[in-house]
This record gives sequence, C-alpha cells and structure tokens, in this order.
Amino acid sequence: MAVNIAALNQVYNHYLTNYAPKSSTPMDSHKKSELRGVYNSIVKINKDSPLYLLNHDNATKAYAINLKENARELSNTIMSLGDRDDDNLLGKKVAFSSNPGLVAATFIGKDQAVTDAPAMTLEVKSLASPQVNMGDFLPSNERTRLTPDTYSLDVTIHDTSYEFQFNVNEEDTNKDLQDRLSRLISGANIGLTAETIEDGEGNSLLKLSSVSTGLDGEQGSIFKVSDNNTSKHMGTVEYLGIGEITRNASNAVFSVNGAERTANANHFTIDKTYEIELKGISENEADVAQIGIKNDSESLKENIRTLVGGYNNFLAAAHEYTQSHPRSRQLLREMGRISSSYAERLESLGLNLTADGTLAINEETLDSASKDLNFEDRLSSVKDFTGSVLKKAGDVSLNPMNYVERTVVAYKNPAGPNYASPYVTSEYSGFLFNSYC
Repeated sequence: MAVNIAALNQVYNHYLTNYAPKSSTPMDSHKKSELRGVYNSIVKINKDSPLYLLNHDNATKAYAINLKENARELSNTIMSLGDRDDDNLLGKKVAFSSNPGLVAATFIGKDQAVTDAPAMTLEVKSLASPQVNMGDFLPSNERTRLTPDTYSLDVTIHDTSYEFQFNVNEEDTNKDLQDRLSRLISGANIGLTAETIEDGEGNSLLKLSSVSTGLDGEQGSIFKVSDNNTSKHMGTVEYLGIGEITRNASNAVFSVNGAERTANANHFTIDKTYEIELKGISENEADVAQIGIKNDSESLKENIRTLVGGYNNFLAAAHEYTQSHPRSRQLLREMGRISSSYAERLESLGLNLTADGTLAINEETLDSASKDLNFEDRLSSVKDFTGSVLKKAGDVSLNPMNYVERTVVAYKNPAGPNYASPYVTSEYSGFLFNSYC
C-alpha cells in the first residue's frame, strides 16, 4: 500500500500546531520498562472494553486530543518536581535569581549533585535579537500598482526554501496585499512571522521577523526573501521592499562571574546545571543577578506551588468542556473525589479546597508548616495526594476516550475468552488521520 508522506506530514504538523499545548520535555522520554507498562495497560483495558459507537465530529476530535494533551502536561508538571519514588516526589531542588527581571533561572541538574552546583553572578550586556526585514511604507488605501495575476516569492530559512503563491486582484489595495502576505507567511509556521504596520498617516508596511535569534559562525542571515527565480510572476518583493535586511540578528552577550560569554538565544543552559533566560539588560555594573539553589524548605514550598498551579490548570481546561461535552463532568467528579479525600490533611499545610474543586494556597499556613520540625512527616499527605493525581492523569492520557460521549454497541462475553482490540484506547489517533488513509 502506498503511503502519502506529504499527507502524513500535514496531519502531524496540524496536530502539533493546533492541539498540543506544550512542546516536548525531558519527561516525555521513557525507559523500555515504562513503555512496556503502557502497552500492558492498553492490553488490559482493551480485553474487557465494550464495542462503542463514537461521534466523529470535529469538536469531539479536538476535545479528545486536548484532553489527552492536558493530562500529559499535568503528568509532566508533577514529574518535573521529582521522581515517582515516594521519598523523592516533590523533592526537586529549585534555583533562585536575585534579579528575576534581569535573569530567570531553573535548576536542571541532578539532585544528588546539588552540593556541587555553583553559585554565580550574571551581568547582561545585550540580548539576542531576531532578523527583521521592514518593507516600504505605501499608501494603505491606494490600489496596488502590480498587474493582476498570480504571483509568488521564495523564503529561504537555514538552507530550506519555501515558495508562497498568491493572487493580486484588480481591486486590491496595498494594505490588502500586505495583510494577505502577512496571514500567508505567519500561518505557514516556518520560523517567520509577518505583520502589517501602519504609521497613523494612511500608510502601511509589511514587517518580516525571524522566530529564532542570533547567528552561528559565518551565517550571514537567518532568512532571505526573493522572487528572482520563483515559479509565478515576480515583482512583489521589490514593490513591497521586503528583500533587504533592516536589522540583522544578533547574539546575546553576558558575563558569568566576570567572564564574558555569548549565546545565539536568550534561553540556554550553563554547565548542565541551570537553565537560564535573559530578560533584560544590565543598566550598570551593579545591576547583576545572583544565581543559586534555594534551601530545602524554600524548594519544597516552590514545588507545592507548581503542583497546585498544574492541578488547577488541568481542572480549568476540563471545565471549559462541561457544556459541549458532558462526560467531562465525570472527570471533574473523579478529580474532586481525590482532592476531597485529602482535603483535611492538605488544609493543615495551607492547601485549601475551594468550591469549584481547585486548590488555593494560604501562604502564611504553608510558611508556618514548613518551619515545623515534623514537616517531613506532615508532607506525606501531599505526596500521597500528588501520587493519586499522577495516577489519574496517567489514566486519562492512556484512555481519553473514556470521557467522550459514546454509545455501547456490544459488551464482551463475560464467560470469555476475550481478546484485546488494539483500537479501543487509540480511537483518538484515528481522528488525526481521518480522510487521509
């Protein structure tokens, strides 16, 4: 059977850009034993699952995929706070920055190497910037002087070329053409953004900016725009004035403990220990950021705040579907039962269950509890709660179709033997390839 690779790529890219809320993280990589466990769980679910008739409308497809991705995001949030092991759950060390408006820091090293994690001082001299091509200002409401026809232009980014074809109609104004190209280029997701800018005096221009920043080695530019060798009519690049670089990309320049360094992005790692994000420029030599590791108590409180934030975000996402997909209420009830069973113990640590099922942090109670000599023993309730939430998130990620409206067609024979159907928990994957296979 022939495989349409272009169609599969289109499906995959559509999924990543429209449904996946977050990019992949280190928590998305798994050991063979973990993948084997997922497989065994799927087999177990499928053996006893009835045969269902599903609603295949677009809203249901988006709901199922988003539900799975939100569950994955919650799992990743919890896993980023420590290991699955009860003793290490919520045990992740947390970095601090004395000047978060200048530099943000995240600890990414191994916890056992915390004693070797160096404290450091960062001064930011310049931020990494993207390449910008600013077009010429043209009268916005004036009809374009291009002959009506089909035009095209080529954009080359990191040795990869993309051709954009578009029509110029007789009644099109300059702004119509600029807006059309802005939507076309930005919507292509090729690492380039475009926007129409007006000067308030009846003129507008097309601005192109690279998503990436900085330059590597002898690289002269991030992208080039031309229509000299394009397949359709040429002339739009010169007419709009978008072929010349207005501001070239530049690298970030900063110093670590007085030693100057450069990076082609404002987000990078140092010594496999800290993930750094540069946010501003030092105004003087005294305007620096001290980077280090918070003590155990402060790290623990920060992990609890991150847990509560991830939990509340997951509930908020599920709440959005209660009207259009009633079975999402089942998920909310299940999450509510989990939190209710731990409510009294969580409250003693400053985590209060609200009327809508979310958690609110009483900072004074949490701070007071963290100073208790028996804090580690009291923390076991939070760890138990976290473990239960992690298990539920795993179940939702494994079988999001459990929360989709569906009609039972046939039950499995209770007398058996029953065999696993590989598609029962994977119907959502069929949504991605619907009409392509």
